[in-house]
Amino acid sequence: MTIWSIARVALVAWVVSTACTVRAQPNAAFQMGVEHLPNLRSVQILYREPITPPLRYRVVVIPGSGCTGMGPVADRYFAGLLHAQVLVLHKPGVDANAGLNPYPCPPDFTQNDTLPRWLQDARSVLRNDAKARAAEPAVPQILVGISEGAELLVKLAADVPHLAGLVLLSGSGLDPWEAGEMQAHTQGQLKAWQDLAVLQSSNTPDHTLVEGRSLQYWRDLRAWRQSDELIASRWPILQVWGDADALVPRRAYETFTRRARGRSAPLCSRPMPGADHGLQAPARDGVQLLWAWLENWGRKTTDSICEAVSHD
Repeated sequence: MTIWSIARVALVAWVVSTACTVRAQPNAAFQMGVEHLPNLRSVQILYREPITPPLRYRVVVIPGSGCTGMGPVADRYFAGLLHAQVLVLHKPGVDANAGLNPYPCPPDFTQNDTLPRWLQDARSVLRNDAKARAAEPAVPQILVGISEGAELLVKLAADVPHLAGLVLLSGSGLDPWEAGEMQAHTQGQLKAWQDLAVLQSSNTPDHTLVEGRSLQYWRDLRAWRQSDELIASRWPILQVWGDADALVPRRAYETFTRRARGRSAPLCSRPMPGADHGLQAPARDGVQLLWAWLENWGRKTTDSICEAVSHD
């Protein structure tokens, strides 16, 4: 098992500028648009109006790592969000219609994929989206991060108007290097993880491929900080994870929950019994359960998103 498969696997179980604003008709399937950014990069976007009127809230989704395209599964994956507009962003270089197993990723994507670059690009899209909708009636919004996507949420929060909360779907909440080290230890790969840390401190060029990613990716990952920001943030956090997750250890989720005790805004961390990294369990689709919770919240958006979480 490689370090990449331990810590940075894409969630594939199921897994905007005013010049490119996508509009779909009610009850329509997802539509795709392309956001052209000033840095000559582009972001492919999936957009859908509510399946069932009226519009009650809006969900902005930051998918996980890798080059998986959610286009082929989006209608089914997000089916439970009945009264929500849904906006799904893809990293530059990712074809939204690529499907669940597009590996190996294109070389251009691999060389340019780092968390800081993705943050910059996602922020540009969300700021343009906010400008495009400035004249529309205010709608509460939820930021959902899937796996690696959760690591961007707190840094994007200020760019989402009327933000009502953050949803970490299989995101530990810890700084990613700390969570990765926990998983390496769990999998008996701690020595390999330590060797990667040594390589990052060497003079090896940034473009060197290591474990399927550029060394620049790993260097930026090691420096990435989110945990303290999440704990100090003023937004409610709903964290949903599978207690049979083979990619992020249970200890990572529990460590974040313990550290976040006493934060001023609500935090509800909900493990799903028997569920994997994609929230799939033998008798339950945890993703659709999560959407059902958001639908419950959408009926009375004055409450915290944590108030809608059932405890059955």
